[in-house]
Amino acid sequence: MKSILLLASSLALLSALSPANAQREMRDLNGYFPFTPVGSAEAWGARRQEIERKVLLGSGLYPFPEKTPLKPVIHGRVEREDYTIDRVILESLPGHYVTGSLYLPKPLPESAMPGILCPHGHWPDGRFMDLGSGTAATKKQIETGAETLECAARSPLQARCVQLARMGCAVFHYDMLGYADSVQFTEHRHGARKSGFLSPQADLQLQTFFGLQTWNGVRALDFLLSLPGVDAKRIGCTGASGGGTQTMILSGIDPRITAAFPCVMVSTAMQGGCTCENTHYLRVGQGNVDIAALTAPRPLGMTAADDWTKELETKGLPDLRKLYAMLGAPDQVTAHIATQFPHNYNQPSRLAMYAFFNQHLKLGHQGPIVEKAFSFASKDELTVWTGPHAKPAGDQVGEAHEKAICAWFTEQDARWQSQTNTADSLIHKAWETIVGRNVACDVSYEAGAKVDHGSYLHIEGVTRNLTHGEEVSAHFLFPKAWSGKAVLWLTLKGFASLHGTTPSAEVEKLLEAGVAVVCPQLYLEGTTQQPKAGDNLKAKADDFREFSGYTFGYNPPLLIRRVHDVFTLIVMMQNQKKWPTKAIEIKATDGAQAIALVAGTMLGDAVTAVDADPGSFSFASLKDAWDVNFVPGAVKYGDIPALRRLNLR
Repeated sequence: MKSILLLASSLALLSALSPANAQREMRDLNGYFPFTPVGSAEAWGARRQEIERKVLLGSGLYPFPEKTPLKPVIHGRVEREDYTIDRVILESLPGHYVTGSLYLPKPLPESAMPGILCPHGHWPDGRFMDLGSGTAATKKQIETGAETLECAARSPLQARCVQLARMGCAVFHYDMLGYADSVQFTEHRHGARKSGFLSPQADLQLQTFFGLQTWNGVRALDFLLSLPGVDAKRIGCTGASGGGTQTMILSGIDPRITAAFPCVMVSTAMQGGCTCENTHYLRVGQGNVDIAALTAPRPLGMTAADDWTKELETKGLPDLRKLYAMLGAPDQVTAHIATQFPHNYNQPSRLAMYAFFNQHLKLGHQGPIVEKAFSFASKDELTVWTGPHAKPAGDQVGEAHEKAICAWFTEQDARWQSQTNTADSLIHKAWETIVGRNVACDVSYEAGAKVDHGSYLHIEGVTRNLTHGEEVSAHFLFPKAWSGKAVLWLTLKGFASLHGTTPSAEVEKLLEAGVAVVCPQLYLEGTTQQPKAGDNLKAKADDFREFSGYTFGYNPPLLIRRVHDVFTLIVMMQNQKKWPTKAIEIKATDGAQAIALVAGTMLGDAVTAVDADPGSFSFASLKDAWDVNFVPGAVKYGDIPALRRLNLR
């Protein structure tokens, strides 16, 4: 009786004090995101691949979908003295239009000209931005020294495109989702839906506004490169705010961009607040400085203002300079620091950008480059929806259009998944990225209470993951006639489901066979929902902050954190000097089967078998992004059938 009472009291103490019940750090977009340094160019190669795959996966673009015909329509030319503006409509995927303005030098140069891609960012009305002639807003820009010309003060976006065209570049200024002529999305910041973007099913397929915006950028680049006379070896990309985010994303994943100039977004502080700047996994273990570093060793220019980028000069830029120096390109990275101005892409920043592209795209202009006045282009002169080019309507806009886009991406996934041999390799790499770490880590173990049950010992202990700053408590049932074999038993019902006053029949059978049983208290055991972070905690009904990417873009899903616990225990069991384990099997019951399958997929030969039958469970059946088993991308990458298949290899 005394041993039973001791066991009960120690179980209560472990439950109350266990680190598994203490919530681990939850990051959000307002956190601190320092660059992760590397020690060599070779190490950067591996780190770069890790960052890039996370960006592609979070975008839903791992692998790229089919590049369907762009079907570009170029019409309605606006003539100016030394440049022209064309209206452009193209299809980034069937039935989805990317719209914009194509600025060309006049006359066209005899030799090949550089191309500049311009995502505009979150400025009022986007490509149609107009602060007005003689308005207080325009006057303020001039009075503060942000601008010297009223036309540029009315729209710094037009000013950028006009000057680059005057410098001999083909400039494609395209609409971001929901701005100007991008009318198929009446909004891109709506709340959670039952279907379409921001629905659980879309998240499970990694179909997001961020991903579509990024795909639009890739296809806009395809269009720019298709233009006669554009030099494919001299391609730039620049934008500010959300356009700065897209600039660093596009230049990171698309090597066709020769030089990139993202403005007021490369920062160790706030990472971007829009649904088109956030997606699942994007900033788990990395941030915007890491993402900007994907451009290395190609030329990279940045700007800082009195916003979240104000510390760039001391936080981020030094790391990028060290990286570029390590890669043998110390002169290829620069930053224009102007923290006397608020968030902007004003004239001083643009002048820095012109000098950057003049140098790195070899434009051949003598400095300093100075802007001159231009004729402001009105909305009527810029809109693509004129005459025979009818504005999309009906099923081509709103929720119906979102569903159609999601269906197209799902169809694309089905195509590559049908190629089983190559698909399984890709799926495995995708799950590696979702899990976000390998099994290797440094651990320590501290034994606690011990109860002698005659033929076996019951030991409580805590394993500390020193590499990742985590702890996992566990119960160890250790037969005195030990065979060297062990079962890591995963359950969401706790140790009591395996061992009350006596072990369950199945556990008793293992102990009699000389097999040790280890039962960890998985992270947040007993919780009924995923923990939320940041903007998700602030969300109101039908608020864009309901998008689960505001949590899963910065933190691993709960199921993945529990997979990490499995890794910690496996390493501890493999490295016990006193009781070296010869063979480890994973067994899962009571809702932990999906955890075991994901862990087994990653562990390979580290375990001899995974016994985990999830029954009728599938990730696709989940209807709530905050379900404890919810993993964004789980359906895109094969769901339970793929995990089972990979566990058999």
